[in-house]
Amino acid sequence: MNYRSTPQEIDVMPPGIPYIIGNEAAERFSFYGMRAILVVFMVQYLHLMDGSGGSGMPNNQAVANYHEFASWVYFTPFLGALIADVFLGKYRTILVLSIVYCLGHAALACMGTYGNSPWWLFAGLLLICLGSGGIKPCVSAHVGDQFGKKNHHLISRIYNWFYFSINFGSFFSTLLTPWLLKHWGPHWAFGVPGVLMAIATFMFWLGRNRFVHIPPSGLGFFKEAFSREGLVALGKLIPLFTFIAVFWSLYDQTGSSWVLQAEQMNLEFLGITWLESQIQAVNPILILVYIPLFTFVIYPRISRIFPLTPLRKIGLGMILMTASFGLTTLIQTWIDTGHRPSVGWQIGAYFLITASEIMVSIVGLEFAYTQSPKAMKSVIMSLFLLSVWGGNQFTAQVNHFIAIPSPAGVQFEQATAKLPADWQTSPRTIMLPGHDGGTGTTDDFVARCEQGRMDSLEIPGREIFLAAASRIEAKSGDAFPANDEGRKLIGDAKDPWGNPLVYDLIDSSHARISSAGPDRKPRTQWDVGVIIGKVSGEAPSSQDTWLGRRKAALGIKEKPSVAGFERTEFSGGQSKLEGAAYFRFFTWLVLATAVVFIPFAWFYRPRTYLHD
Repeated sequence: MNYRSTPQEIDVMPPGIPYIIGNEAAERFSFYGMRAILVVFMVQYLHLMDGSGGSGMPNNQAVANYHEFASWVYFTPFLGALIADVFLGKYRTILVLSIVYCLGHAALACMGTYGNSPWWLFAGLLLICLGSGGIKPCVSAHVGDQFGKKNHHLISRIYNWFYFSINFGSFFSTLLTPWLLKHWGPHWAFGVPGVLMAIATFMFWLGRNRFVHIPPSGLGFFKEAFSREGLVALGKLIPLFTFIAVFWSLYDQTGSSWVLQAEQMNLEFLGITWLESQIQAVNPILILVYIPLFTFVIYPRISRIFPLTPLRKIGLGMILMTASFGLTTLIQTWIDTGHRPSVGWQIGAYFLITASEIMVSIVGLEFAYTQSPKAMKSVIMSLFLLSVWGGNQFTAQVNHFIAIPSPAGVQFEQATAKLPADWQTSPRTIMLPGHDGGTGTTDDFVARCEQGRMDSLEIPGREIFLAAASRIEAKSGDAFPANDEGRKLIGDAKDPWGNPLVYDLIDSSHARISSAGPDRKPRTQWDVGVIIGKVSGEAPSSQDTWLGRRKAALGIKEKPSVAGFERTEFSGGQSKLEGAAYFRFFTWLVLATAVVFIPFAWFYRPRTYLHD
């Protein structure tokens, strides 16, 4: 079938725009709904999906995995752009990869039903990376392709409404999917976004006769890409995208480190008790307010003072990002000292980071499109999205670097692999080698197993740590002691290798007593200790949540408490960059980036390209 391949000579909105906007709203519902619960799912749910139980994923590993996924979602756009610009065209590429996208959601919904859950998780996220990532640059460029000379002045407005549709869909999904996860479990929480993705694909197909279908350039793409004009455009934009990558390194932590921070805060706000993942819904609702506010009020008023170019908007956005992470650093400082601040403070940080998003992401998207030669629109859009890949890869690698592994977990897997196949049928005690690599020595770990999983871990010299824990608990009323007081309480106590015990207040509900362990080096995998947690008053019924019902079905019992405190012994598994220090690192990073960006923006000379 022949489709229109050139924009109509009209001065109003193109007829295909409503189908693109509707498709984008449904697609973003599916993506942000799935992404909103991903970190919480990996930490609290994944280990329960295949029936074996065991320990949940450490926070640092979950954050690293989240940003690895987020980064590769924004790497595959380059592949999608090549397919669209060289071979299939944007419309066919979007349609085919949307089907792949639907299969990814189906794989996530199958977790725990058909075989090994981590492999279903990997397969689902891989397919979503290919599908969601592959269509991103094509959809963004497909919007711009609908405009010609007479209505190109409407491009800025439609990109704002394009972003409006993204956040309209993500707002509702961010509220709904955490609720589905808590009460109905992962199958519904991942399945409902999959249904919305199928609807998005159908809506896009319905608009096929209304769209302008710009044909692929074939080999002509490479001719223009490697022309002097193409290389100059790339040489000017790639440094800009590098600056924007730092923005994404921080911004996407609203779905990872900010969620984990919210867990430690008072989640009652405006008379509602929120789930930690639901706080992300503040961002899209603010976007819906900010787009008209910035477009019709803030930008015009600033422009009266000095010309507000796209690059100046991006620079101001970097400064606002610095302020938002400065506030989260302050919030984490309060948490580190044992307070439980209201989540309203984090919502205040959302006001800042969302304003930063308006000035960096939306402006950057539009600017990238207008600065790219005609045959390279999709590829340039993919390079803009590649900045998201770079930012998330940086955050992922930081979290990989600061994560301290747990040797006991690795030793447990190696030891159980050598046991008879029926070892899971009865309780079992397994000796795990310590630092010296052999059992029968003073640094051994003891794994207490129930139904084929490690129910608890006992560390060497545990009596010393538990005695110190008792002294801390005895002096803990409404709050754990501050660090100085806690360290006085444990005095000169030493572990079996002569290392002093160290007390650290984690948050209002947790404290840690640790030592350097048998290698006598602090902050390594051989650090040992005990985490003390306060047990809340009345535990909710196991039937109130899917998690409670699942644990009851697997026979997983709550850990025994001692006078209202729960103790968890550990080896390694901590972080080299904890608490406020983590947020402070990223605050200084974006501040330095904003300072360096100023001279770059000053010397940049823009050139605009639009379709005839």
